[in-house]
Amino acid sequence: MEKKKFAVVLSGCGVYDGAEIHEATMTMLSILQSGAEYQCFAPDVEQYHVVNHLTGQQMKEKRNVLVESARIARGDIKPLSTFRAKNYDALIFPGGFGAAKNLSTVAFDGAEATVNPEVERAIIQMLELQKPIGALCIAPAVVAKVIQGAEVTIGSDKGTADTIRKMGGKHTVTSHGQVVHDKKYNVFTTPCYMLDATILDIQKDASLVVSEIMKSIM
Repeated sequence: MEKKKFAVVLSGCGVYDGAEIHEATMTMLSILQSGAEYQCFAPDVEQYHVVNHLTGQQMKEKRNVLVESARIARGDIKPLSTFRAKNYDALIFPGGFGAAKNLSTVAFDGAEATVNPEVERAIIQMLELQKPIGALCIAPAVVAKVIQGAEVTIGSDKGTADTIRKMGGKHTVTSHGQVVHDKKYNVFTTPCYMLDATILDIQKDASLVVSEIMKSIM
């Protein structure tokens, strides 16, 4: 039987200005452990800013989201502009501030955020084909902005949950080891580092969301 194919959308490299590395890595590992395969994508755009992950301070330089994401993907990555939903069984977004800064403006504009056009197109393509969409950590807020009325979780953070509701979405409070599946829109979400966590929690959440997606496409 042909392996199921996941498209993994990254948003840079590093929690403060890109994709959260633990979440991205555990997602890719979980996909392979489930018997599926993946292809990484990222938009070919400039990052909102660059953060020194040692000090937390902004740096005076510019970086590209696709180029930085290639660090996590070990160079095997494609521009998101080339994504076509017909070629994949599932789409999944690891979290990290890059999802809220580079894939969207959720970090700055809250409920009034805009979403990168290529990200929005990828989500809508999957929605139209009724194929599953997964999102971890803060990334569910991006999905909720595109899919009005979607039920998602980011854990228990009240401020972000309120933002999702203002977007027109529905929020369910969860803890680690829980996935919210919106059956109408086929969206799967889990909190990861939106809650206090260790890498073991991230492995559990990523594995569970991939497992639930796999059940829906087998």
